[in-house]
Amino acid sequence: MTTAQSLLDGLDDEQRVAAEALLGPVCLLAGAGTGKTRAITHRIAYGVASGVYPPGRVMALTFTSRAAAELRGRLRELGAGGVAARTFHASALSQLGFFWPQVVGGSMPRILESKGRLIAHAAETLRLKLDTPTLRDLAAEIEWRKVSRLTLNQYATAAESRAMPSSLTVDRMVALHAAYERVKDERRQLDFEDVLLATAGMIETEPWVAQQVREQYRFFVVDEYQDVSPLQQALLELWLGDREDLCVVGDASQTIYSFAGASADNLLGFGSRYRNATVVRLEQNYRSTPAIVDTANRLMRDRAGSLTLRAATAAQGRPVEPTVISYRDDRSEARAVAGQIADRIAAGARPQDIAILYRVNAQGAVLEAALGDAGVRYQVRGGQRFFDLPEVKQAMMMLKGAAVANTVEPLFKTVSDVLRSLGWMQDAPDSRGAVRDRWESLNELMKLAEAATPGTTLRAFSDDLAQRAEGQHEPTMAAVTLATLHSAKGLEWNTVYLVGISEGLVPISYAKTLAAIDEERRLLYVGITRARQRLHLSWAEAQPQRSAVRRPSRFLEELRSRTPGAGARSRA
Repeated sequence: MTTAQSLLDGLDDEQRVAAEALLGPVCLLAGAGTGKTRAITHRIAYGVASGVYPPGRVMALTFTSRAAAELRGRLRELGAGGVAARTFHASALSQLGFFWPQVVGGSMPRILESKGRLIAHAAETLRLKLDTPTLRDLAAEIEWRKVSRLTLNQYATAAESRAMPSSLTVDRMVALHAAYERVKDERRQLDFEDVLLATAGMIETEPWVAQQVREQYRFFVVDEYQDVSPLQQALLELWLGDREDLCVVGDASQTIYSFAGASADNLLGFGSRYRNATVVRLEQNYRSTPAIVDTANRLMRDRAGSLTLRAATAAQGRPVEPTVISYRDDRSEARAVAGQIADRIAAGARPQDIAILYRVNAQGAVLEAALGDAGVRYQVRGGQRFFDLPEVKQAMMMLKGAAVANTVEPLFKTVSDVLRSLGWMQDAPDSRGAVRDRWESLNELMKLAEAATPGTTLRAFSDDLAQRAEGQHEPTMAAVTLATLHSAKGLEWNTVYLVGISEGLVPISYAKTLAAIDEERRLLYVGITRARQRLHLSWAEAQPQRSAVRRPSRFLEELRSRTPGAGARSRA
C-alpha cells in the first residue's frame, strides 16, 4: 500500500523539497533529464495521500495529449487517479462546452480541425490564390496573433517587424486575417485559439462562471511552463483568481517555441511575481553520461536562465566522448550514419534506442533512402501515427467486434486469429517495403496481447487499445527514429546522431536577430540532451546541386575544446 511517506522515498534532496512544498506558489527550475515528471507526480500524490489535496480539486496542465496521458498514468500508479491531467485546450474546451448553452445559448460552434482550407476560402473572397506553403505560413501568423492576444490593429503594427511571405504585404496579410475571421464567424466555427479566448472571455465577464470554475479546481500544476503563451498565461490567472496555490515546472534552456508565442519570461519572473514563492533548482541529471552533460553545459554556459547540470553517476567503464565529424556532402553523411547504425544493430543494439535528429523535415529524405539501402528499419516521428495506420484501425475494429460477440477463448488465441485474417503470420516476411511494414504494425498488436496481464479479457484489451490511441500512447517499434529537433523534445535515446549541424541549418538561415540565434542554440541543446550514452554530431560541406560550400555551425566552435574528431573528414 502506498503511504504518504513512501512517496518521498527515492527522491533526491531537491526533488523532496519540491514534493513537500504543497501550498502557495512553487517554481521548479528543472534541467533536462533531472526527473521533473517524477518530482511533480510524487508531489501531487503526496499531497493527496497526506490529505492536503482533495484529488478532484487538483488540475495538472501540460501541452500535448501524450504528456497528459503519461501524467494520468503515473498519478494512477501512485494512488492519485482522481486528479485531472489535461492539456490547456482540453480543459478549456470542457468548460466552454459546459457554459456555452447558459452564457450564449444553443449548441457550441464546431471546432475547426485545420485552418488551411478556411484560409484558402478567405483568400478567394479577396481574389487571392495562395499556394500550400503560404497557407501554412498564414495559419502560423494567425495563431501567433491570437495567442499573443493582439487585435487586428495591434497586429498590423507588430507585423511591420515580422517576416511576411514574399507574395504578401503587411496590409494584405492583415486583410487576410480579417477575412479569415469573417468567414469563420459566418460558418459558425471556432479554431483552437478561439477555445481559449472564449473560455477566458466567459470567466472574465461572467462572475458566476468564474465562481463555478474556481470552486471546481483549487490547486494547479503547470508542466513545461516555459512554453506558456500570453493567452494561456491569462487563462491560467483567470482560473486561479486571487489564489496562489500554483506549481510551475520548466527549463528556460528548452524554450524552443518562441515563434508560436511561447516565452520563458513567466518562468524566470515567477519569483519576482510571487514574493513568497518556493523556488527549487533541479540540476542532477539522471539521463546522460558525464561527457554528454559537459557538452550540454558548455553550449549553454553563461546564458540567461540556464541551469548547470550535474551527472548523477560517474561513467561506467571506458567513457564514450561525443564526436564531431564533417562529410563531403549530404549523401555521404547519410550513408555514413546509416552504416554506423547498421553496425551498431548488428553488434546487438536495439533499433528503438537510436535516433537521427535534424533541423528541418526536408533533411529526412536522404536519410530515409540511406537507411533503406542499409536495411535499417526506421520510423519518422511526426509522420502517420501507429493507431492511424489502416491495418491497425481495421484490426482494432475487428477486435472490438469480437469482444461484443462475448468470445470465451484465451486472449492470445483470439487476437492471433483476428490478426491472421488480416495477413499476419508468426514469422516475419523476408522482403522489405510495404508488406514488411504492415506485418510489423500487426505484430506490435500481437506483442501487446502477449504482454497483457493473465486473465485480461478481450473487451478489456480492446478498451485498453482505444485508451492508448486516445492518449497517443503508441507501442515502441523496433525501428530507428527519424525526427526534427522540435519533435524530439521530451524524448530520449541511448544513441543520438545530430546531423546537418552547419550554418544555414543550425542556426537556420532565417534566424537573423540575437533572439532568434539564441533560440537555435536552445534547439541544439535540446538535441544534445536527448542522448543517454552516445552522441554524434556531423555536418556536410557541399550542398546538393550548388557550388556554395557550407561552414560548420558557429555552435560547434564552442564544443571543440573537449570534443574529439572535430573537423575530421569521413571517407564515405
